This record gives sequence, C-alpha cells and structure tokens, in this order.
Amino acid sequence: MKEKDHLKIKPGIDELTGEERGEKRFLILHNDDVHSFDYVIDTLIEVCELEVVQAEQCTYLVHYKGKCDVKKGTLSYLKPYRQGLTDRGLNATID
Repeated sequence: MKEKDHLKIKPGIDELTGEERGEKRFLILHNDDVHSFDYVIDTLIEVCELEVVQAEQCTYLVHYKGKCDVKKGTLSYLKPYRQGLTDRGLNATID
C-alpha cells in the first residue's frame, strides 16, 4: 500500500456544495395583490429584522418592480427567514 493511499484527500472545489463554499444567495420577496403595504412592512420588520425605513423601501420596490432582495447569505442562514415570510402568506424564494 502506498503512503498516500491511506491519507484522506480533501475534496476539490468542484466537489464542494454551494453551502460548503459559503456561496451567497438572496432572499427574494415577490409581489402579490393580496397583502397591504402595512402588513408587508410589519412582517419584514418582525421576521427579517429590518429597520422601518428598509422595510418600507423594500415594500415599494416589490410593489413597483415585482420583487426585492431582502437579505443575502448562505442557504442555511436564509431558510428560516423564507419560512417565516411564507408562514405569513408572503411569496418569498431563495435564489
């Protein structure tokens, strides 16, 4: 048996998942015609821990542009935020 056969070889960068590489993703809030501005603003403050001005700006962007980046981070970091938004009836994805 060769000496390097028993050594553990670290996976190459192509073998690592996006999470292991620390790949950043975005939590995206999408527009709907159901919820009021106040509801969306309050939800962003409570769930995503945004400041009032940030939540207001995001809500207007969603209304006029159709979507807005709410947070940036790894998939595991963003999942609870997405779940919190969808639990409250908002349409959110991680891209």
